[in-house]
Amino acid sequence: MSSVYQINKGVGRAIEFRGLKAQYIGFLAGGMVALLLLFAVLYLCGLSLYLCIAVVGVLGIALFMTVIRMSHKYGQYGLLKSNAKRIIPAALCSRSRSLFTNLNSSVCQSR
Repeated sequence: MSSVYQINKGVGRAIEFRGLKAQYIGFLAGGMVALLLLFAVLYLCGLSLYLCIAVVGVLGIALFMTVIRMSHKYGQYGLLKSNAKRIIPAALCSRSRSLFTNLNSSVCQSR
């Protein structure tokens, strides 16, 4: 009674689709939906069909190139890390000592 079980070796890996990793797939999907809506709006405004296709095509190529470049440059978590690093302050300024004196007294009281 031996059973054959297959082992899925990609369980811990990030999702990857044609070189795009993790959140970049979502960025590309969101951009494509935005381009579809832009095409619909431009066409409903009365622009020529060929002009709509040209505008959306150029913007689509720019979207693909930007997302692929970001995916290769930052990797799976690098974009999140660079955005988090950007919002860390260089220094903390305190105009009074009361913050620190109250901190010491509250630490001593909790013990």
